[in-house]
Amino acid sequence: MDSTIFAFFFIALLSTTRAFDPCPSLKPKSDGSDLSIIHIYGKCSPFNSPKPASSWTTTVLNMASEDQQRLTYLSSLVASKPITSVPIAPGQVINTGNYVARVKIGTPGQLMFMVLDTSADTAWVPCSGCIGCSSTMFSQNSSATYETVGCATSECVQARGLSCPMAEPSNCLFNQSYGGDSSFLASLSRDFLQLANDTIPSYLFGCIGAVSGKSIPPQGLLGLGRGAMSVLSQSGSFYSGVFSYCLPSFRSYYFSGSLRLGPNGQPKTMKFTPLLKNPHRPSLYYVNLTGVTIGRVKVPIAPELLGFDPSTGAGTIIDSGTVITRFVPAAYNAIKEAFRNQTQGPFTSLGAFDTCFSVTHEDVAPKMTFHFTGLDIVLPMENTLIHSSAGTLACLAMASAPDNVNSVLNVIANLQQQNLRILFDVVNSRVGITREICN
Repeated sequence: MDSTIFAFFFIALLSTTRAFDPCPSLKPKSDGSDLSIIHIYGKCSPFNSPKPASSWTTTVLNMASEDQQRLTYLSSLVASKPITSVPIAPGQVINTGNYVARVKIGTPGQLMFMVLDTSADTAWVPCSGCIGCSSTMFSQNSSATYETVGCATSECVQARGLSCPMAEPSNCLFNQSYGGDSSFLASLSRDFLQLANDTIPSYLFGCIGAVSGKSIPPQGLLGLGRGAMSVLSQSGSFYSGVFSYCLPSFRSYYFSGSLRLGPNGQPKTMKFTPLLKNPHRPSLYYVNLTGVTIGRVKVPIAPELLGFDPSTGAGTIIDSGTVITRFVPAAYNAIKEAFRNQTQGPFTSLGAFDTCFSVTHEDVAPKMTFHFTGLDIVLPMENTLIHSSAGTLACLAMASAPDNVNSVLNVIANLQQQNLRILFDVVNSRVGITREICN
């Protein structure tokens, strides 16, 4: 080959390599309300894992081992006594942080990578002047549309969960615990919130002024629940009470998925199951899980272990903030036994997983089917098994609810949701699920 031609192709190859963007889906899209979502510790995220790991698999395993705090929080939400407060009432504990999205706040918009949580309603971000916050903060003084919310307003009563005492200052202030070892002080505020190409004016959120501990998501949280201060409620008719998301495979370090807001662009054909409502905790997305099949064997699970009971909070929810699916102990033990009976051992434990076996036996592992009212989901094997960082073990990627939690709640978690489009239609009280490659 002529040296001139070779040099030309070599330079062209270098230019192509330098221009390669491993996270192209993070750029704003032109198709309306489709928002990219990424794993908080993935390659396309600005955050680093708090526990340095030797591999991406180890990072996922570490996060799964920390699910217990999340389960403790979710179980605390289903208490039988009625509550009127939303998640930013004083003293409540939230544990989440698996997925983040690019969100802009203020005028002009300031970019924040905010954690998405389907079991929370509110939004909150660290603000300028915050004590103990990360270096990336929302500069409220630089926004032409930023406003604080008064203590005597109805919104403040919602946020605090109680009336403002006369001695309180004019701004609506509240405290919130997070992660079991952290807390923050915030002022209820409002400003423009930009999601993809959509802008929601006068959006209520907590402007954090002080943080204690290390568990606070560094750039805030966006609540996707169905309570009074969530995205669906504050956007009014903008999204018609509909959103969906698709979480890509945990096997891809570079993965990004999508959050689709509103009815436009949603799948045309999709099977649905009823969305149930617990009056004691209306934010959670309850569904009616009627049974589980392993291979061809219907697992013998007592109906009361899966059944929905609004008086006790028992039942099954779909949650974005838990890594692996958890069942109440008796239900999980039955599932584990049925799975082991159809899989070749010996079995060992690894972190949160108690049913691990040699990957050489993975080809005989049975498929698992979740049965919902009106809808059956056969889990792909990558949604059923997780591998050790060395690649020698495959583990059933589910577990029992923590022993120290008097839990009546089953949680369908995000590892079991990967490469599925999950659609929440609050107005019509239904949840749709269909296969989709999300990467």
